[in-house]
Amino acid sequence: MEHRTLGRTGRDVGVVGLGAWQLGADWGAVDERDAMGVLETALESGVTFVDTADVYGDGRSERLVGRLLREHPDAGITVATKMGRRVEQTPENYTREHFRAWNDRSRKNLGVDTLDLVQLHCPPTPVYDRDEVFDALDELVEERRIAAYGVSVETCAEALRAIARPRVATVQIILNPFRLKPLDEVLPAAREAGVGIIARVPLASGLLSGTYDEHTTFGEDDHRNYNRTGAAFDVGETFAGVPFEVGLEAVRELRGVLRPDETMPQLALRWIVDRPGLSVVIPGARNPEQARANAAAADRPPLTGEQEQAVREVYDRLVRPHVHDRW
Repeated sequence: MEHRTLGRTGRDVGVVGLGAWQLGADWGAVDERDAMGVLETALESGVTFVDTADVYGDGRSERLVGRLLREHPDAGITVATKMGRRVEQTPENYTREHFRAWNDRSRKNLGVDTLDLVQLHCPPTPVYDRDEVFDALDELVEERRIAAYGVSVETCAEALRAIARPRVATVQIILNPFRLKPLDEVLPAAREAGVGIIARVPLASGLLSGTYDEHTTFGEDDHRNYNRTGAAFDVGETFAGVPFEVGLEAVRELRGVLRPDETMPQLALRWIVDRPGLSVVIPGARNPEQARANAAAADRPPLTGEQEQAVREVYDRLVRPHVHDRW
C-alpha cells in the first residue's frame, strides 16, 4: 500500500486506514470476535493507521485497538484517538484538568504510555480561538503523554482556524464525493502548512457503498436511524448531511461511470485518495470482508476524467444545495 507522511507528526502511514467507530457503538452490535477480525484483517491488508475515540462504546473501541497493539507490538501501527465528547459541549469544559483525565483514561484503554496522536473531538467553534486550550495540549506533548495533537472538525472554517495553529499536526474532516467544499481552501491550506488531512465519513455512512435503497432500514441503536435529523449530534455525521433519498439518487447516477471491475466503495475511496494533500482516509468496517475491500482501494488506478467530471456534476446538481453552505 502507498504510504504518505501524516502531516506534522512525521509518521508514514498507509493511505487507507481504518476508522474504529463501528467497533465501539452507534452502528448496531459488533461482537468482540468480529471486531478483532476487522482489526486483524485491516492489518494484514496493509493498514497501519487506526482512528478511534474515547467515547466510542465508552472506551470499548480503544480497548479493542489496545488488544491489537499488544498482540502485534512490532507492526508499526499508528493510533489516533479523540477526546472532548465526554462532557457537555461548552468551551469552558475544554480544560487542562479534563485533558489530563481523558488522557489517562485513553492511555489505560490503549495500554500505552504515550498516545501517537490525540485529536479534539469536534469541539465547539470558540475552542479554536482559546490559546489556553492549545497551551494545555502543548503541555501534554512536553510531558510525553502524547506525541502529537490534531483536531476533528465539523466545518471548513474550523479546519482553517486549526491549520493556522503552529503545532496542530493533523485535521480530520468529512471528505467524500458528497462533501467537496474542503477542496476549495482546506486541503490547499493544509498542504502549504504541512498539516495532515485525515478524511472521515468517506462512504457517507454507507450511502456510497451502493448497497442501500428506499427499503433499507437501520436498527434503533444505529445513528443512521436515530440521528437523521441531528437529534444526538451534528447531522453532518450521518450520511454526510445528505438527505437519504437524495443520496440514493446520486449514487444511482455515479453507478453509470463505474469501470467493469469496480465497485461504488472503490470509486468513492479512490476519489478521496486521489485528492492532493490527503494523508489518509479512514473507512470503517463491520466485518473482515469490508476491511479487506476498503484497503484494496489503495491499489486501484486513479479515476478517469469521465469519472472525475461525473462526481463534480452530480455534486453540483444534487448534493451541493444540501451541504455546501452548511459545513
